[in-house]
Amino acid sequence: MAPDKKQKHQEFEARLDLVPTSPGVYLMKNAAGSVIYVGKAINLRNRLRSYFGPNPQGNEKVQLMISHINDFSYLLAQNELEALVLESNLIKRYQPFYNILLKDDHDYPYLKITMNEMYPRALKAYRIGPDVEAGAKYYGPYLAGDLYRALRTLHAIFPMKTCRRVFPRDIGKERPCLNYYIHRCIGPCRGDVSAEAYRKVMQSVCDFLEGRINDLTRDLKEEMNQAAADWRFEEAAVLRDRVASLEALMTEQIAVTDINADCDALGIYRQGLELCVLKLEVRDGKINGTATFFLSAEGETDEAVLLAFLGQHYPAAAVVPAEILVPIDVDGVEFQEMTNMLRGIRGRKVELRRPQRGTKRQLLDMASTNAKEAMRRRDLIKGTGRSAVDEALRMLADLCDLEVPPVRIEAYDISNFGSEDQACGMVVFENGRAKPSDYRRFKIKSQVGQDDYGAMAEVITRRFAKEADDTRFGVYPDLILLDGGNNHVSYITKALTQAGAPPVAVAGVVKDGRHRTRGLALGGGVVAELAQRLGIARGTFAQSTKVPEKLDNYSREQELALLRLLTKIQDEAHRFAGRYSDTLGKNRRFKYRLESIPGIGPVFRKKLMQEFGTIKKIAETEASELADRVAGLGATRAQAIYDHFHSDGPSEK
Repeated sequence: MAPDKKQKHQEFEARLDLVPTSPGVYLMKNAAGSVIYVGKAINLRNRLRSYFGPNPQGNEKVQLMISHINDFSYLLAQNELEALVLESNLIKRYQPFYNILLKDDHDYPYLKITMNEMYPRALKAYRIGPDVEAGAKYYGPYLAGDLYRALRTLHAIFPMKTCRRVFPRDIGKERPCLNYYIHRCIGPCRGDVSAEAYRKVMQSVCDFLEGRINDLTRDLKEEMNQAAADWRFEEAAVLRDRVASLEALMTEQIAVTDINADCDALGIYRQGLELCVLKLEVRDGKINGTATFFLSAEGETDEAVLLAFLGQHYPAAAVVPAEILVPIDVDGVEFQEMTNMLRGIRGRKVELRRPQRGTKRQLLDMASTNAKEAMRRRDLIKGTGRSAVDEALRMLADLCDLEVPPVRIEAYDISNFGSEDQACGMVVFENGRAKPSDYRRFKIKSQVGQDDYGAMAEVITRRFAKEADDTRFGVYPDLILLDGGNNHVSYITKALTQAGAPPVAVAGVVKDGRHRTRGLALGGGVVAELAQRLGIARGTFAQSTKVPEKLDNYSREQELALLRLLTKIQDEAHRFAGRYSDTLGKNRRFKYRLESIPGIGPVFRKKLMQEFGTIKKIAETEASELADRVAGLGATRAQAIYDHFHSDGPSEK
């Protein structure tokens, strides 16, 4: 990889820590800013990391694409289906060079509706064929599994055929299948269903796939009401069930909307002196993409900023849609004037609206959510460089009353997935960077139940007791960070003093209502509420009794850099402790398997289970009784069984 590309990918690696682990769609761009690839992922961070790691995976085409990536962006989705629809729409819009072969990939088939035939069929297709000019419709491409799930949904809602009979050739040759009798197919094979009637069913399928669910629901309700008025109650009940299925899908799918005309939804998120406007574009009823804008909001209202955005953006925009959804009231004279101006640019009617409910409100909420994420990503990305880490360490030293920035930081996290498998992870950061070679893990030995304070005190006492005679624990830390608040800080500080440990600074990393790092507990009731000061805290939490005055000496960028460093340390400690706790649980469960006892083969395992019935009863039985009750077992094997269930196992460091 060329030096400039290597440097670019190193920059990407720093940005990847800021990418959410949510579902979504990502766009790869070249040096000219053109979209060269669009993909979807259940976990955006993991997928993007697979492209920019030291050894990216993929064939020659993927490797070539990676070499041309100069930037990337992403759009969050609420679920996999929404991400799938977004991906399909964006591929159709941008026609990215490296997505072309995806259309011919057997892992990404199309759903084909043969509207060019007298009796249309729903088929899987691996490429768009020439019959599209004759009226065949293609939807996708989709992952194979998603396609099959989509077909199952279609078959559950619409009375379309699933058999392999070819019409009109096979009409009247056989009796209808079960689907006809359970109202899952209207039975064109019987000969009394016209081609026009069956095409109407398949046109409804196309309308569904194109997002016109509201129209379908309305038509079905009319048919249902008419059937009930004509006393055709069984038919009305079938239609009622289809209406219910469609309405359930509408509540889950925001990506396929009921907006027939072009529409933009503007999400606004204000943070400090800056404001983000995210434009979510809807074209032909489908979300087609986004655009993000950052504006200075100092001393300005949201109304003034929105008017400025409308006036500066849309005169140069490629499309001025018929409807623009906004998150604030637009009843004022200035907004009426802006509406008239936009109408003049478009040449047709333009409406500014603030929806209160329904699909359009969901669309507006989605735009606002992505605006907030865009602002968070932009703010945090400022703290990825070496200089930002150094600033964070200097600020951390000041808050913790250290003379110099901490070189070695040890962070501890207790994993509480069960008292039997309670564990603690110790992670080490030197000069703001993780040092995995110094990570250590502890199995909690002395505590009964889930006692965070006692477990943490045990671990840290053991850690300092080992330092004198165990070189693996390295040197003393300059700072200890605990996963907890001021009570944890006070408890552990006392425990260290009682253990005779050398003086060391102790602080706690506290979380918000969404379990995201929010600030630093400094002891004595003092908490540096970083996330709250920055306006990005989630949920509610108790207010600190004291706020360190030193925070007023730092800029917003410095506070962001410290919050990002604390987040990285806390997340790493939590991950490491949780992984060890999982390992302990697996080992404990394995302990109760007879197969792991040396000398106990299939014959004796069968005899033991026949005699005692359960593993639990075998474990509770003395060795002498085991030998007496199981013929041929003998004292040696019996003792091995007893020891297996009653030994403490290897000690943990």
